[in-house]
Formats: sequence, structure tokens, C-alpha cells
Amino acid sequence: MGFFTDAVALSRFQFALTVIFHFLFVPLSIGLGLFMALSETRYYKTRDSKDKAATKFWAKIFTTTFIIGVASGITMEFSFGTNWANYSRFVGDIFGAPLAAEALLAFFLESIFLGIVLFGRNRVSPKAYLVSCWMTWFGSALSALWILIANSWMQTPAGFELLPDGSKAVITDFWAAALNPSSIARYLHTVDSLLILGAFCVMAVGAWYLKKGRDEHHGVTFMQMGLRVGIITVILMLPLAHMQAKVVAEYQPAKLAAMEGHWEDGPMDLSIIGWVDQTTGKTWSISIPGGASFLGSGNFDTIYPGLDTIEGGLNSFDDYDGVKASSYQGGIPPVNITFQAYHLMICLYGLMIIWLIVASRALFSAKKGKTSTAMLSLMVWGPLIPFLAIQSGWMVAEIGRQPWVVYDLLLTLDAVSPVVSAPEILITISLFIVFYSILLISWLRVVLGTIKTGPVEVDESAGKGTKANKAIGSKTAAQVEGGE
Repeated sequence: MGFFTDAVALSRFQFALTVIFHFLFVPLSIGLGLFMALSETRYYKTRDSKDKAATKFWAKIFTTTFIIGVASGITMEFSFGTNWANYSRFVGDIFGAPLAAEALLAFFLESIFLGIVLFGRNRVSPKAYLVSCWMTWFGSALSALWILIANSWMQTPAGFELLPDGSKAVITDFWAAALNPSSIARYLHTVDSLLILGAFCVMAVGAWYLKKGRDEHHGVTFMQMGLRVGIITVILMLPLAHMQAKVVAEYQPAKLAAMEGHWEDGPMDLSIIGWVDQTTGKTWSISIPGGASFLGSGNFDTIYPGLDTIEGGLNSFDDYDGVKASSYQGGIPPVNITFQAYHLMICLYGLMIIWLIVASRALFSAKKGKTSTAMLSLMVWGPLIPFLAIQSGWMVAEIGRQPWVVYDLLLTLDAVSPVVSAPEILITISLFIVFYSILLISWLRVVLGTIKTGPVEVDESAGKGTKANKAIGSKTAAQVEGGE
């Protein structure tokens, strides 16, 4: 029963719960927002009512996802001032700027242009509407930038100084704090992963239509769009992931060592599969000798500190090539879960490549009129792959940072509120589970219902004041607009 009486453990669990739920919707809104803009770009060029229907289709899914994402994000910010009051005192001077910028420069931008997308189709010019679609997506990507700047500062703090008593970090250089060593690499790596998820979701919807033998136009179009974006973003992930890994190697040696179960000082192997026993300090794995050292520095013989050395605490890493941290007070993260999450992410990336090859074959067959039901059924489950990869990546980033909430500056143990008790946290966790379940079910009903109905085409060529309504799904456009 220790867990249920430990305010620190419960606070961590509660925040993890809210983050996981929030991050169901953020990747989808950013990933699918791009396809809303691409659909409108296609319509702007073709003036085909089918492409116009596709824009409205993705806009509805994007909006529903955006709303839940905003609502679930607010609870996370509230928890900073309740469960994590000491953390808020410590980072308040740093976090105020990016969070304010996210609200003023990104959220309002996204909301304003989303309003035009939803209600301005016949009130603005086609070019203005097209720009609004792209600005809506740009606003969501910009919002992610400011949030990731704040998160990255916790990973690689910069542009600050501590008060003499060490109770608070005070910003001294805004741009140094914003462009801290991991900001750009983390942002590019994260956003690319969100676009991969969007691409796999679009392919899944297209595959479902083709599997059902309905709406061949949108089925083929969605699979084509998803496949093109998927190929580009999956290829881009290689250099972007390498960029991120190099930052970890230079600034977070404990996380890097945990990712590969590296216990003794020396060249770091690249594990393919394995298991870590933290109690004995042993790692059993199939690995490439010096492979991780090569990826981090371009040299198989580069020496990195092991977990045994790091746990004891070091005053300097000057003897280790590529490691920028000037001091480290000791402490290592939960090693096996960091190791497993990291290698699961790598395996899922390999599966994405295979999935794209299968999707290419399925699309080719569909264009030839030779629909493979089994292959298309497989494609419908595709979004699970990047979704699990994203969640695994965040587990590596956040669990691998432990025992620090601000790396090398503030321990997680010292960041919690001194007055919030375990029973109070248990009550809020229970309420969150109930409320989030209701939100998730509601979101699924709307999104799955929208997908089942399909893009609704409105033919306005029948004359002024008269519309010939057509629906690709099971309802007519008039029934959908009338709420039936």
C-alpha cells in the first residue's frame, strides 16, 4: 500500500495520466491539421467539390480533436500550482515567457483562423480561406514549439542563474533559455513524429473506405496523400532522430547510458534487444560493439561514462569526449524501463518502414481495381504504430531524466507541493479517470461517426438557392446538416 500513501509517487502518476491523455490529441491535431490544409490546397487548384468535401471532413475531425486537446491541457497547467508548487516556484521566472507566448502568439492565432475555416467558407475569398487553413495548422505547430521550449529547458537548462539560496532559477537571457541546447532538435524530432502519425491515420481512413467498397475517390486520394507525407517524414526521421540522440549524448549522459544499459566507462554498444537488471548492474543484450559511440560521435572508440560511475556522482566529465555537462550530482533513472522504451521506439520505426511498403502495394492494387481486403484491413490498424512510438519516445525523454525534474538542478522529490496529501491526490486521480473516460468516449463517437459518414459532397451547380446534396456515406448531406 506504499504507493497509495506516497504523495510524490501519486503526483507523478497523476501528471503522467494527464499527459498521456493530453498527448492522445495533440499529435492528431497537428498531424491531421496538415492534411486539412493539403486538402484545401488541392481544392483551390481543382475546384472539385469532392476535394472541398475532404477539407470539411478533416476540419471537423481536427476541430473535435483540438477542443479535447485544449481542455486536457488546462488541467496539466493547474497541476503545476497544486501538486507541483515547489517546482512552479523554482521555474516560474523561466516558464512564464514560453507559456505566455504559446497562449498569445500560437493559441489565439490558431483559434482565429480556425474560426474562419469553420464559418468563413462563403464569407472570405478562396485564397483567404486557403491561407486560413494553413495558418490554423501553423498555429498548432507554433504552439508545440513554445511548449517544447519549456520542456527542453527542463532537460538542458540555459540562460539562467540561481538565487544565492538555490530556491529559484531566474532568467538572464531569454534567447539562450528559449534556444537551449535541446530545443530545436527536440522540436523537429517531435513534430516530424506527429506528422507521421497524421499520415498513418489518413492512410487508415482511406484504406477503410476501399475495404468497404465505397467512396473510391477519397479512399485512393487519402491513401496517396498519407503515403507521400509518410514516406517523406519517415525518411526525415533518421537525421532528426540522430540530431536528438547527439544532444542526449552531449548533455544527458545518465539518460544515454540508461538507453543502452551502459554500466562501465568505455565505448558504448548499440543494443538490438536485451534486458537490464538494475539491482545487479548487468545488461544482457544482442548488440553492436561501439555502435552507440559511433552514432553519437562518429567514432566506435569514443568513451562514455557508465551508470556505475554516474550513480556515484562526478565533479567533471572533462575526460569524456562529447559530454558537455560540467558537473553532475549523481543519481540514475529507472534503467530497464528506459532501455525497453527506447528500443521499442526503434523497433516501431522499423515497422513503419515495412508498413509504408505494404501500403504502397495496397494502393497500387486498389488503383488496378484489385482490392486486397486483408491488406487494407491491416492498413486500418497502422496508426497504432506511430502512436506507440511517440508514447515510447516520451517515456524515454521523461523517465530517462529522473531523478531530476529539472536536469541536474531540481530533484523530483523536492518539486512536489508540501501541503497536498496522498488522499487528496487519489480523489483527483479518480475524478480524472471518470471525466477523461467520458471525454474520450464522446470524442470517439464524434470522430468515428464522421469517418463512417464520410466526406459530404454538396453540388451547388443546380442553380441559385438550390442544392443537389450527395453523401458518400450512409446519410445524405441534408440529413447530416440537419442533425439527423
